[in-house]
Amino acid sequence: MASPSTQADYAAFEEKVKRTVYLDNLSPHITEPVVRSALNQFGNVKSVHFIPNYIEPRNIPQCALVEMEDLMQAEAVVSVTSHHYFMVSGMPRPVRARPAEVNMFDDRPKMPGRTIQCQWLDENDPDFKVAQKIKDLTKLNAAQSAFLLKQQLQEEESLAKYQQDILNTNYKKHEVIDNIMVDGTARRLADRYNLRCD
Repeated sequence: MASPSTQADYAAFEEKVKRTVYLDNLSPHITEPVVRSALNQFGNVKSVHFIPNYIEPRNIPQCALVEMEDLMQAEAVVSVTSHHYFMVSGMPRPVRARPAEVNMFDDRPKMPGRTIQCQWLDENDPDFKVAQKIKDLTKLNAAQSAFLLKQQLQEEESLAKYQQDILNTNYKKHEVIDNIMVDGTARRLADRYNLRCD
């Protein structure tokens, strides 16, 4: 029988899970302040926890658990991101959001009344072959994920460079316009062609 404090801790944890959103397909370059600023439009973000990526050679998080202040805010995040692209750092990304589940939390408290037993498998056990197949699939998945991650990083770097070039070009245009206004060239051209320059 579980103690009342254990049951209370688990009940509080379940409430936390209800107001938490799982975000997937995040950019490898994303940071906690970027996630906070993107989701603050839906309400108050209480915490952001990036989920470690254990199958990659490099631990680059691409998913996160974001705890909102209440359930309605979490539902709003899920609703909007399922119908529209999610803007992160000025770039639209097909970020997926869904309600969090209990097993997504690595710091979850022990469920009252639950016990876990582990044992080694013998090579003749039928489950051993299944485990071996899972292990081989995991290695294949890791290789494929590493390749896709490399491609994604290259695409994001080229997109960031493109956006920076556009930003620099627009800045230069505005700088030229400001200089024309300040040095009086615009007023002289307006007088020459009988135009108003306000």
